Amino acid sequence: MIKRVLLGVGVAFGLGLLFFGRDVLSYARTSVGAVKDTVRSSVPIEFELERARQMIRDLEPEVRKNMHAIAKDEVEVKQLGEKIAQLDSRLAREKEDILRLKTDLESAKGKEVFEYGGRKYTAAQVHQDLANRFERYKTGEATLAQWRKLHQTREQSVEANRQRLEGMLAARRQLEVQVESLEAHRQMLAAAQTTSNSTFDDSKLGRAKELVNELQTRLAVAEKLLAAEGTFQGEIPVSEPTPANLLDEVGQYFEPAKAEAQSLAKAQ
Repeated sequence: MIKRVLLGVGVAFGLGLLFFGRDVLSYARTSVGAVKDTVRSSVPIEFELERARQMIRDLEPEVRKNMHAIAKDEVEVKQLGEKIAQLDSRLAREKEDILRLKTDLESAKGKEVFEYGGRKYTAAQVHQDLANRFERYKTGEATLAQWRKLHQTREQSVEANRQRLEGMLAARRQLEVQVESLEAHRQMLAAAQTTSNSTFDDSKLGRAKELVNELQTRLAVAEKLLAAEGTFQGEIPVSEPTPANLLDEVGQYFEPAKAEAQSLAKAQ
């Protein structure tokens, strides 16, 4: 079966090349477009309006999906902000500790033993601890800067997505209003057409005119027949007197000159 279909397509394409040459694809696309336009124009408007409504309803899952994504992003941005606040607070405390150790080392030059929290540390230990704290602080500060940048980027992204969603909702509402307007227009035209058809029925009016004309004709014929009953008797009315000078009257009427000459001849 598939081979036959492929063979038919091949034959059709070959004939197209034979008759149209390289323009066969253009003719094919034009024919397909014309068929599509014809089919589309034959679809009832009511069906197309319902299809438009269904397409608008089909937007709902996408809207819900975008709303869920925005809500999730907003939560993550809030959590990132809280994490940034915690890191900022921790770095503030670490900065105080670093500055205290620095002050202790600077103010007690030559001092070999320092006491913190009930424990004693040598100057070398305090110096090493200060170096470690400082490196850790710089790393934390760089991380905080990256998180703040990420937080700003995420906030901008959430705001952009929110605006796109609001635009999508506004466009969907506008489509709903336009479809309802088209439906009202369609119903108005349908009502006008129904009123027109119910008020003026050309077919019934035409039949009524034909009947009236037929009755007029029948009455005229009956009148003619009644008037002709005394005229067509089938016999020559010999009892009726015939004018003696009928021929002369006819000649005098149509050929007056000739009739006058004949009259003079008879007189001589």
